[in-house]
Amino acid sequence: MATLMRRRVTGVLLTGMVAAGAVPAFAQGPKPAPERPLSSVVALVQRTLRPIPVQVRNYVDQYAKGTLPANTRFPLPNSSGDSIRSISNVTSNVLVKWLDPLTSNTSGGAPRFGANTDFIAYFGDGWNADWNGDILGSAPQFKGSGRSGWVWANHEYISNSRPTATSAPTGQHLTFARFLRDAGILTNDVNASTWSQADLDGYTRQYKKQLGGSWFRVQLDSATKQWKLVPNNGAVRYDATSSTLATVTGHRPRLDKDDSGLFLPPGVIPGIVGDCSGGQTPWGTVITAEENVQDYYGDLETNWTSGQRFVAGAGFDPGSFITPNVAPTGSGEFGQISSSVERHNRDAYGYAVEIDPGLAGEVFYVSVNQFGGDGYGHRKIGALGRARWENVAFAVGADFKLTPNQPVVFYAGDDRRSGRIWKWVSRNLYLAGMSRSDVRALLDDGTLYVSHFAGLDNATGLTLKETGASPTESAPGTGQWIRISTSSADIAPNAAALGKPNTTVGQALRDVSWNGIGGFRNDNDVRTALFTVANKLGVMELNRPEDIEWNSRDLSGRPRLYVAFTNHNRQVALDQSGVLFDPAQHSANSPLRPDTTGAVFALEEADFANPAASETFKYFAVWLGTKSAGLFDAANPDNIMVDSRGGVWFGTDGNFGVNGTADALYYLDLDPRHREGAPGITNPSYGKAFRFAAVPSDAEATGPAFSADEATIFLSVQHPGEDRPSTWPQNR
Repeated sequence: MATLMRRRVTGVLLTGMVAAGAVPAFAQGPKPAPERPLSSVVALVQRTLRPIPVQVRNYVDQYAKGTLPANTRFPLPNSSGDSIRSISNVTSNVLVKWLDPLTSNTSGGAPRFGANTDFIAYFGDGWNADWNGDILGSAPQFKGSGRSGWVWANHEYISNSRPTATSAPTGQHLTFARFLRDAGILTNDVNASTWSQADLDGYTRQYKKQLGGSWFRVQLDSATKQWKLVPNNGAVRYDATSSTLATVTGHRPRLDKDDSGLFLPPGVIPGIVGDCSGGQTPWGTVITAEENVQDYYGDLETNWTSGQRFVAGAGFDPGSFITPNVAPTGSGEFGQISSSVERHNRDAYGYAVEIDPGLAGEVFYVSVNQFGGDGYGHRKIGALGRARWENVAFAVGADFKLTPNQPVVFYAGDDRRSGRIWKWVSRNLYLAGMSRSDVRALLDDGTLYVSHFAGLDNATGLTLKETGASPTESAPGTGQWIRISTSSADIAPNAAALGKPNTTVGQALRDVSWNGIGGFRNDNDVRTALFTVANKLGVMELNRPEDIEWNSRDLSGRPRLYVAFTNHNRQVALDQSGVLFDPAQHSANSPLRPDTTGAVFALEEADFANPAASETFKYFAVWLGTKSAGLFDAANPDNIMVDSRGGVWFGTDGNFGVNGTADALYYLDLDPRHREGAPGITNPSYGKAFRFAAVPSDAEATGPAFSADEATIFLSVQHPGEDRPSTWPQNR
């Protein structure tokens, strides 16, 4: 197998062919027994290899009717432990661990599995068998083989503390340092509290290779019913070095160089970082979302504290247009390297990144709308803008495909306290019979909207101001989509409160003093700092929208967008009417939101058959987190997964800290037949979360993904042993 390569060398753009999987990772070497457990992906397999959603829904139905067979472990008890536990008739095995080799190549530079996985996507063999050349056929969701295929996995970060000039690494960083020592890459005493700058530089270069994503081959052993990684030279590692290149489309970041100091083509960025959750596109690429990028080269929006207080002197002051500092900081995880060319600008990261999986990391995207463009390669969706993106979810039909004669629509959440939900709509329409490259070109240009949860109580983020109760399906809140552009004619949400009720969004954004925040010259400025944009306009703050998924087969009979609000127990930037709190009085006036347990909300577009045209939406809670250790108690929802039958699942991140019991994967019962008072129902279960599988107690349950036949769930066990002792997944 061969893949395209594009790379700028001494001012000339070269194209050619390189072997797939040729992206270097780090040198091979003996793998020591680590001091901390390794993040891993596990496979949860239905023993009879029947679809898991069918089995789970049968169990839920039996529970609701009081007919669940005796000795059936369902739901899984609320517990803590240093193992993987699951419901009856489901087994589990470790599929791949951090530092496992991905290819059969044992020479130096062979790719290995990266650190702390979040998002997972499965592509069953043959999912695109009905493609006609480059003409789109099937979407990858629930298509192809359920017993062999390819998997994408994100790599978000390394846990604990990296080495510094005056301190030794701890936790996973110590594990990694010892690996590098045993591989001969580091020659210093990695346990020492003194590190030279040369050793720190060497460590940082290898650290950058642990983030990003992995593309690797998997297969189910039908005899043992266990999944295994199949070493394959088509496996590829994408990382934070300039071995991975991505074109920013629809936005203009500052010109940058690669790690060797060579200029890259305009708009091409070296590396991807902070990859948290993501999405699987209907045309067979992967979206990997760059979330906490501020940790690596510095935060661009330093004008906000963790308590949402506006900070002066950070480039966003009123009285002038914004001038944020995009230069890399020397205090960031990657900014500490001594080589200036290996420190990259802050505005180069914080995007939803589309990876063309299987292609070498250096194949950056060139649109078919450009001269010589073929529509292949990797790109950062700059038209969506910069934020702490968690994922992207596409609005699709019941067949999981795009709807002909409508624009491409996707949603994304800014995963920070007071972050918002955003909608993006392509300028041009998707047409049946389009090629894959033509469909990808639709994401080059479009319109950006932000969700304004009008009527939500600013003091809680969970209840309606008018009623004091959480919005419900029968008594929902009503929100609106605000078009975000310096030319937008929508009325700014805080226009009336600021005494100018007819002020448009475009006018407010360009105003150099509107809401006490500097002005935005143009849409390129707008897309650079979306959190500040939303605060300037008075958009209602939300309780950390961590994951968003579109459910085209929802059990309600109408498509819905599901959102996991993880928590928000800090202060907010704005008052109820969207006016910025006076920074000098912020501590006294800004409410402290009380949400420590989170919630799952549903959004229904007013025009759910054509979400691109929908200007308003209903919103309501379908599940509220709880602080207790009962059978149905859980807190801090994170990743959401939707099965092929419209069932909603979610994992948790932080339940262990809140409730003292392990984080887990849950099935959320939203079957209206299980409501209280329904015929034959003795145990009303509508709105209850049924625990399906639990992870080691100091780990996070992330990235759930089904195999094509849904007989397997792939689940990431992220950062086991990060703060508490753990020996999982291997005895030591």
